[in-house]
Amino acid sequence: MVPLDPVPRPIDHLPLSGGGGAPALVHRHGSLDYDALETAVGELAGALAHYGLSPGDRVASWLPKTRTACLLPLAAPRAGLVHVPVNPALKRAQVAHILADSGAALFVTQSARHPALNDGDVPVGCRLLNEDDLKGGVPLPPSSADPEKIAAILYTSGSTGRPKGVMLSHTNLWLGAVSVAHYLKLTPDDRVLGVLPLSFDYGQNQLLSTWAAGATVVPLDYLTPRDVVKAVARHDITTLAGVPPLWVQLLETGWTDVDAARLKRLTNSGGALTPRLVRGLRERFAQADLYAMYGLTEAFRSTFLDPALIDAHPDSMGRAVPFAEILVLRPDGSRAAPGEPGELVHAGPLVAQGYWHDAERTAIRFRPAPSFAVSGGMAVWSGDTVVEGEDGLLRFVGRDDEMIKSAGNRISPQEIEEAVLAGDEVAEAAAFGVPDARLGQSITIIARANGDRAAAEEAVRLRLRRELPAFMQPSRYDWRDELPRNANGKLDRARLRAEVNT
Repeated sequence: MVPLDPVPRPIDHLPLSGGGGAPALVHRHGSLDYDALETAVGELAGALAHYGLSPGDRVASWLPKTRTACLLPLAAPRAGLVHVPVNPALKRAQVAHILADSGAALFVTQSARHPALNDGDVPVGCRLLNEDDLKGGVPLPPSSADPEKIAAILYTSGSTGRPKGVMLSHTNLWLGAVSVAHYLKLTPDDRVLGVLPLSFDYGQNQLLSTWAAGATVVPLDYLTPRDVVKAVARHDITTLAGVPPLWVQLLETGWTDVDAARLKRLTNSGGALTPRLVRGLRERFAQADLYAMYGLTEAFRSTFLDPALIDAHPDSMGRAVPFAEILVLRPDGSRAAPGEPGELVHAGPLVAQGYWHDAERTAIRFRPAPSFAVSGGMAVWSGDTVVEGEDGLLRFVGRDDEMIKSAGNRISPQEIEEAVLAGDEVAEAAAFGVPDARLGQSITIIARANGDRAAAEEAVRLRLRRELPAFMQPSRYDWRDELPRNANGKLDRARLRAEVNT
C-alpha cells in the first residue's frame, strides 16, 4: 500500500518507480517502463521549453488518449508551464472558449482535428501545434517548482453554462495521487484501465495514482461498452473506474465469468450509485471490491466508502479520503447535527486554488475554513446537501439548485430516481421538477425502459404508489430510446432539464 506521506512535491516528480519491472504505461503504440517514462516526460518537457514560453504560461491539449496526452500532465509542469487538458469530445465553440479563457500560449492537437476549428477559434498569440511537433526535445530534469504553484487548469464540463477553469496546484495533484493510491490499496501488480477522459479530474488522477503506486495504466478510447470488456480481457485488467451510465451499459454487456473475475477493484465517481446498480455490480463482479466515491473538481475527491460496507450501506458516500476534512454545515455556518441535512464543505490540502480569472465565483465557493475546522486555509462549499449519520457515514441528498419543491415539500431527485430504478421496469432515469400552478412543481421522469414503454410505465406507477408517499409520485414519464450524456459520460442533466422546462 502507498504510504500516506503528507509532504507535497512537484507533480513532475512522478512517476516514482515500478515494482518488479511492471510497465508504467501500456499504449497501442507500445509500452513504457518506468525508466522510459521518466525519459519521455523529460524529452516532452524539453520540447515544450523549445518554444520559449514564460513560466506559468498555459499549454492546452485537445487530444485522444495518445502517448503525448498521457505525458503532458507531468511534462508541462516540468517545463514550468500550466497544462489545460481539453476533452476531445467537446465541440469547437467550447474549445474556443477554453483557449480564450485560459489565455493558452500553445495549443497541441492533431491535424485531423483542424477541420473542426473555424477561423478565430485559436486566439491571436496562441501557437497551434500538432503533437508530432513535440519530438526530439533536450530532456529536462525533474523541476524544483514550488508545490503551491499552479500546475493544471481543469475545465468543468459546462453543463450549467460555459466551462469554468479550476486551478490545481502541484500539491493538489500530488496529494490527490497519494490519497487515492493509498485508499484503493493499489500495488505494483495492478493494471488500471483508463476509460475516463483525461480532462476529467478522476481520469487524470488514474494516471497519477497508478504511477504513485508503481502500477500499470492502460489508457483506452472506447466506442462501445464491448470495447471495455475486450480490453479487460486483453490486458488482464484488475482495476476499472466508471461513472453510473457506463456501469449500466457494462451490466447490459455480456461478460464471461473468466473476464469478470479479472477485475479486483471497481471505483465509481461522477454520480451516486443506486442500490439497484450496487446489487448488479456485486452480483456480476462478486470478487471485486466496489468503491463508491464522491468528489467535486474544486477539491478533487472528498469521500469514499470502505468496500466492506457497501452491501449494508449501498446509499452511502462513506467518510473523508486521506488529506480531506469534511464538514456538514447549516446555512448559518454552524455544524449540522447527526441526521440533519447540511451543505458538504471540504477543507484541507486537496482544495483547489479557485477559478481561473473569476474572482467573483471564487469568492462564492471558496472561503476561509470555519474556526472549528482542524484544517486552516481555504475550504470549498460544494452546494451539495448531505446527511451524516450517527455511524459517521455520509449520504447524498441532492444539489440545492436541483431540489424539487412540490406542495411545500423539498424532494431529492436522487431519492425519486432510486425509487424508479429499484424495480426492473426502467434502465435509466432522471427526475426533474417542472412548474405547476397548483403544486409549485410537479415531478417529471425522463427514462429509458426495459422493454415495452407502456407496460413499464404501468408497472412502475403501480409499484411507486406502494412505495412512495403521494407528494413524491411522478406526474409524467417521458420515455426515450437513449438519454443524452455530456463529455464526461454522465447524464446531461442540464440538457434534460432545459427540455422538460420548455
